[in-house]
Amino acid sequence: MFVVKATLATAVACGVMDAALGFMTPMPVGSAARLAGPRMHSPAVRRAAPVGLSGLRATASATNIGEADLYGDLTNVQLSGLNGKALKEKPFPNKKEVFSVMPADTWTRDTKISLMYAAISTALTLGVGALAWAFIPLKLAMLPLWALYWYAAGTVATGCWVIAHECGHGAFSDNKALQDAVGYIFHTALLVPYFSWQRSHAVHHSKTNHIFEGETHVPYTLESGKKTLAKKRNLEKLFGKTVGGTLYSGVRVVSHLVFGWPAYLVAGVTGGPVRGVTNHFIPVKPFSTGDKNTELFPGAWKNKVWMSDVGIVAMAGLLTAWAMTFGFWHMAALYLGPLAVTNCWLVLYTWLQHTDVDVPHYEGENWSFIKGAFMSIDRPYGPIFDFLHHRIGSTHVVHHIDSTIPHYRALAATKAVEKAFPEHYLYDPTPLPQATWRVAKGCIAVEKRGPKWVFVQGEGTPKLPAASS
Repeated sequence: MFVVKATLATAVACGVMDAALGFMTPMPVGSAARLAGPRMHSPAVRRAAPVGLSGLRATASATNIGEADLYGDLTNVQLSGLNGKALKEKPFPNKKEVFSVMPADTWTRDTKISLMYAAISTALTLGVGALAWAFIPLKLAMLPLWALYWYAAGTVATGCWVIAHECGHGAFSDNKALQDAVGYIFHTALLVPYFSWQRSHAVHHSKTNHIFEGETHVPYTLESGKKTLAKKRNLEKLFGKTVGGTLYSGVRVVSHLVFGWPAYLVAGVTGGPVRGVTNHFIPVKPFSTGDKNTELFPGAWKNKVWMSDVGIVAMAGLLTAWAMTFGFWHMAALYLGPLAVTNCWLVLYTWLQHTDVDVPHYEGENWSFIKGAFMSIDRPYGPIFDFLHHRIGSTHVVHHIDSTIPHYRALAATKAVEKAFPEHYLYDPTPLPQATWRVAKGCIAVEKRGPKWVFVQGEGTPKLPAASS
């Protein structure tokens, strides 16, 4: 029964490639419904005092109603379910002010609770796998059933990925040795180099939505993206604007979700442009470029990359032994299929939490850590995925404000931040398939508009919401 439920749930999200065909669309979830469920104790929330405006005011003015001048030039900018909130220039609080509104126990790490969630994800992953091993014949005629298993098992295994992710951030336990052991084992089992990823992901957090120094899903500028924009134009000339644009967007969905994760690990695709080519397995030239000031794995981190490789080699050996004992297709059906779905989930989360048509990037003095963190987006993943994936997608803003917050404290912290900073906190209720398609279609390259870098793949000037307070 669990496999069926998990399968139905997974088909909605990791089947986002089907979003291009416009089906499997969940109902929009409002803010109240999103935060429903068991409520953690949270004290009275205090509103932080505004501070000076971070960055400069936009130099170009829009022509829409209200405080349109605060949004800057919106020509060819589209609006998402955020209705341009992230584009509006405003003062940003500092970290201390944001921390002050969160519950007192926000940073309390309970090893027993963390281990319980790790055990749940492990048991569900192994349980689904055992059911498939026992009951699904390894025959071509059973391919549809195997595909359903891949969806279910890959979705459940993403919970293990998130647990390892929490270990990498130091949010799992105050026992650092235990924390790294759990993270290393879980990530290695999913062919992720634990310490290598820990480093690159820390850089991602430290430079969120920085157009030049960010790490992962850094967009093209109109200059650096000339070739990819030319491909889009060529398809539109060949097949017409509608069909050609649809084909291009579909290719982007597939390339990101299916090939994005291995491409990032091996070559740093969508990584920070200042770091050149990066490789999470070989931290030296020519596989990893950059000088001592820009390289992704400086100093002692190189040794940690090699330590991560030991686990990957060992895991590859186990998979080889499995294939030699039971056959390659047995191993591929039970392990590689779900792994591909897990990787799809990973890219989907990272892509959607930091990208949308009206979420800007910054540089230089116009960027700050807290501004970058508040450019993260929470989305409606629903109770099943929130449970299986430990709320990684629905509490992501708080996770970027401080990544050492345990996931089981993040919901209460999110409620507090949403209440205290309603003009800064970003939640887009757009259903996931539509959001994925919109991002694939409209988030290709950015252009500098005043202090911001914005996506300009739309047409015309959007109408801002009447209430802009």
